[in-house]
Amino acid sequence: MPQHVYHRRVQFAETDMAGIVHFSNYYRYMEEAEHSYLRSIGLSVMMDMPDGTVIGWPRVRTSCVYEAPARFEDEIDIHVNVSRKGVKSLTLEFEFWRGETRLARGTFKTVCCIVSHNQPLVSIAMPPEINAVIIESPDGATQDP
Repeated sequence: MPQHVYHRRVQFAETDMAGIVHFSNYYRYMEEAEHSYLRSIGLSVMMDMPDGTVIGWPRVRTSCVYEAPARFEDEIDIHVNVSRKGVKSLTLEFEFWRGETRLARGTFKTVCCIVSHNQPLVSIAMPPEINAVIIESPDGATQDP
C-alpha cells in the first residue's frame, strides 16, 4: 500500500509528436509527487529551520523504468513510498498508474543538506523534528510484478 498518492492529469504540452508523455516529464511528475508527499507530512523540499539554516533535499541518484505509455488527458496516480530512510538520506520510490495499468516506476535518492547562498551544500543528519515524521514503508519498496 502506498504511503502517499498524488493524482494528476496529463497535459497536451507534456506529450511528444506521437501523443505520448515525453520521458523527461516522468521526472517532473516524481518531483511533484515528492513535494505533495512532503507537504502531507508538514515538510517541504526547502525548509527554513528555527536556527536560521535552510534544509534542502538535492537528488544524488534518480531512475525511471517505463512500462506503458501515458497520453494526453490520461488521469494518473503516482504512488509514493519511502523505501529507505538513512541517517542523512531518503530513497523514495514512485509507481505510476492509470487505473489498473502500471505505466512506470522510478526512484529518487535525496540527501538532507544545509543550503546556503553561494556556499557548497553540506550534508547533515536529518534533524530530529524531520526524522520523526518521515516513516519508512513497512513493506520496504514497491515490488516488481
